[in-house]
Amino acid sequence: MVNRTGSGAATAARHPVRTAALAVGVVFLLVGVLGFIPGITSDYDTMTFAGHESEAKLLGLFQVSILHNLVHVVFGIAGIALARSVSGARAYLVGGGAVYLVLWLYGLVVDHDSGANFVPLNGADNWLHLFLGIGMIALGLALTRRPADRR
Repeated sequence: MVNRTGSGAATAARHPVRTAALAVGVVFLLVGVLGFIPGITSDYDTMTFAGHESEAKLLGLFQVSILHNLVHVVFGIAGIALARSVSGARAYLVGGGAVYLVLWLYGLVVDHDSGANFVPLNGADNWLHLFLGIGMIALGLALTRRPADRR
């Protein structure tokens, strides 16, 4: 019997939520690293540490900065680490999804040309954050649902 709470030796069996959190973490780590590679990131020479002045764009679409890339790297490492348990994986997906929904809302209200846009974010980032937030929360909840009691 697999322990679905995330504690004990039974968590060695790969639970789907752990696999999902690991995959999401690896993708974030990869995206963070790719943000530092000229060619994959266009206008690389304009990249700043933080702020809306950075014109660097990952895949020519998503505005990035050094800080933005580092956040992706750290978020990826967190996902990989938290994927070691069911409870950690669920918390990563649901909590991380909530953070991305907050970033989506922030991206909608912040003036993209102001100093408040320190990450930086653009329209493509906003749509991605909405998709990530909904997707991560859905994965975290759906993969840890308990089947209904059958009597």
